[in-house]
Amino acid sequence: MARTKVSRHKSAAVTRGSGNVFADLGFPDADERQTKLRLAYALNAIMDAQRLTQAAAAAKLGLNQPKVSALRNYRIEGFSVERLMTLLTPLDQDVEIVIRAKPRSRAAARISVVGV
Repeated sequence: MARTKVSRHKSAAVTRGSGNVFADLGFPDADERQTKLRLAYALNAIMDAQRLTQAAAAAKLGLNQPKVSALRNYRIEGFSVERLMTLLTPLDQDVEIVIRAKPRSRAAARISVVGV
């Protein structure tokens, strides 16, 4: 039976994240980055569910294959939030934007993407 060596290290302080890793890392455009990431995740999940190849997705979305590859690999710097939202409609998805007052219990308003 193999023995594993147990090492004793000082425990590091653990800080609970805000729910937005970009804000936690100090990015000034953290909300936009988080929104783009959530939209890209939804797009990728839908393309997976529809079993689209990159070539088929490119044809359906009106993009070239390298752009689909970038999207599939979450390289989304070249995509705006608006463009990512409009890419959902050729995949037979409705996009709904709801605006409402933030609850008093939360210090700041936020943008969120709910879906897939």
